[in-house]
Amino acid sequence: MRFLFLGTGTSAGVPAIACDCPTCTSDDPRDTRLRTGAAVCWTDASGCDRTVLIDATPDLRQQALTHNLRRCDAVLFTHNHVDHVFGLDEVRRFNIVMQAPIDVYAEPHTMEALRRVYQHVFEAHANVNKSFVATLIPHEIAPGQPIDLFGLRFTPIRLLHGRLPILGYRIEPAPGSGLPAPDFLPLAYCTDVSSIPPESYPTLGGLGTLVLDCLRHRHHPTHLTVDQAINVAGEIGAARTWFVHMAHQIKHAEVDAKMPDETMRLAWDGLTLGG
Repeated sequence: MRFLFLGTGTSAGVPAIACDCPTCTSDDPRDTRLRTGAAVCWTDASGCDRTVLIDATPDLRQQALTHNLRRCDAVLFTHNHVDHVFGLDEVRRFNIVMQAPIDVYAEPHTMEALRRVYQHVFEAHANVNKSFVATLIPHEIAPGQPIDLFGLRFTPIRLLHGRLPILGYRIEPAPGSGLPAPDFLPLAYCTDVSSIPPESYPTLGGLGTLVLDCLRHRHHPTHLTVDQAINVAGEIGAARTWFVHMAHQIKHAEVDAKMPDETMRLAWDGLTLGG
């Protein structure tokens, strides 16, 4: 079982277009960041390989090719912003390879946005020409209602992205699944966060890993700053925290060296937990 950081950057990515700042011109590969997304890959109890994506970034094709992703059993969406959903069209290749539809999970307002943007997918019967589109099975979800997929449990967590309610996910073996529990689990994936409602904190207890938004040093209305992210990570107390969704104001080597202790670090594209 492994957890793969497909991207750790903001909606603009790093390097940013037409920018000559120290991060955008850095030769440190950790300062090159595609849009933030992740994949969970494991072998289920029957011996079948499984892959679940968290979000479908505009860079999904490049991310899949870089990391040799060869299947997609499901996509779990955090919210409907462009940098988290505009790669959904790319999963049609996985449909062809697997000869199977793909389940997509999102709460109602996100699913409504997906249906609007991808009308050619969700209403393929209305297309003027028969087209090569994805075959998706939509599922509406809600915070606190677990989703069990091939032995893994994904529990949606209510988070706030400014005034927009979004989802994070707690990931762990489903009860009775018989799946091994590597030390990085339970893992909570919490990107694009500016605050966490009090009622969500119990779901964030006892974590092996916390993946948490950490945009930049300067205040932003819809994301945690570096200092805010460090404080939130301290409150949650996971065994290890990896920060993601970092803007080009974050130079990896400089900011990572100033983390308060060894349990908190900046993630990078391609970082893999587990084997």
